[in-house]
Parts: sequence; C-alpha cells; structure tokens
Amino acid sequence: MSTHVFHESRLTREHVVHIAAHGFEAIELFATRTHFDYHDAQAADHLAEWLADTRLTLHSMHAPIGEGLKDGRWFGTLSNASRDDAQRRAALAETRAALQVARRVPFRFLVVHLGVPSSAQPSRDDAPPDVARRSLEDIVAMAADVGVRVAVEVIPNRLSGAAALVELIEDHLDGLDVGICLDYGHAHLMGDVAEAVETVSGHLWTTHIHDNDGQRDDHRVPFSGSIDWGAAIVATQKIGYDDVLMLEVANTGDPVEILQRSARARARLDAAFLTM
Repeated sequence: MSTHVFHESRLTREHVVHIAAHGFEAIELFATRTHFDYHDAQAADHLAEWLADTRLTLHSMHAPIGEGLKDGRWFGTLSNASRDDAQRRAALAETRAALQVARRVPFRFLVVHLGVPSSAQPSRDDAPPDVARRSLEDIVAMAADVGVRVAVEVIPNRLSGAAALVELIEDHLDGLDVGICLDYGHAHLMGDVAEAVETVSGHLWTTHIHDNDGQRDDHRVPFSGSIDWGAAIVATQKIGYDDVLMLEVANTGDPVEILQRSARARARLDAAFLTM
C-alpha cells in the first residue's frame, strides 16, 4: 500500500500501523516534504522504527514530484525534464535527498516520473527527450550509490506511455539499468491496460494499482472504476510477473475506510491470480 492514501497529512506511526492492521505487507513511501520530510535524518530513523514495529517492508519510494499536496492539488511542481536547467537541477537535488533515506531504511526501487503529466499543463520547456534521458542517467547513478534501482512510471505524457518507455530503454539508454513501473490506472487513461502490460513485459519491475473511469486520474480503489481487471490480471500472469502489486489509492474522505475497501480489493485480486 502506498502512503499516498495519507498523502495530505504528515506521515505518522499511526498511519503505518493502520496499513499493517489491514493486512498489507509492504509500502511505497511518497517522498513529498509536506508528507514525509526526507531531508530530515530523524524522520528516516522514525520510519525505520515504525516499519520494524509493524513488520512492514519498504518496497519502494516515489521520487519527489512536487513540494506539497493540498486539497488534491499539487503545488511547487518538480520536473526532471525541464529545459530550464535550474528547474531540472532543483528536481534532481530533491531526488538525491530522497534517495538518502535508503542509507537508513533500505528499499528496492525508486519510482520516477519523467516530466509531468499532460493534465498538469506543462510548459513548452518541459519534457524534451534529450533532457529527460540526461536526467535519468543522473538519477540511476544516484540510486546505484545507495543500492536502489530505478523504475520509470507510465504516466500520461509524451515521454512516458508504455511503448515510449520501452523504446527509450531499448534504443536510447545504452544498457542503463532502468525498469518500468506500470501504473494500471494511468495505462487505462491512455488506452488498453492489458495491451500496456504486454508492451512493458520485458521491463516490468514494479506496479501501481488503482482504478478510474478512463477520464480522470482519481486513484480509486480497484474494482470501483472501469478497468477490466480480469483482462489485466490475465495479461499480468501471461508475462510471468509475480512481484509486488502496490496499491496507490487516494484518500476520498476517511482513509481508514479506504484501507478497508483496499484490503477487500486486494483479496479479490489475490483470488483472481490464484484461479487464473
């Protein structure tokens, strides 16, 4: 379960306890300073204690994409694909700071957005492919220094569709150690989820699982939108993916109730995988 469900609050031990109490075994930490101050070594030490107490694993960290989130809206957008070099370097500096958490709390993957989603109406300076590639090379080097691997997330922009990311990895990165985080909700906004699964099959390292109606990226609990989860699960099994399914759902009022619904959705996903 991603800590996105508590994103608009400062992360506390109680939040981590709630996640564990609903049967989840691993988390993805969303690195947003209003949620978790990754610049603060003491915050990382507290997180290590909370995870040890609850027997949760830190599977992944979501790289910073903004300074904060309030009322469902981002502010202080960070783009590692900005043509403005000062903005690009600022985004990379925040990513570097977030990665230092791994020195105190190890995790496997850093999930990275290349640029910003099209819905955020990026400037004309955002997301030139050459700049994005240069930033990705920098991020992979930073991550390797702390024993973390980089998974680029499928998001709705011209750089980050499933096919575009596969082309980037296979044709333009010269063997750089990069994988893909398939966000099933984002794939649904961009087309067919099962097709996206098959497209990224050779590079799929981790996932984001949530639902929507095909129009808005509202991060609903699985089975409450229009994703064909049966087809998505068949495709996921067909490519042999058997690693973490990371739920990344939003808080729509009562996060504990959302966790309850998410636990039921997880049970349905588990049952579907077992019967396929």
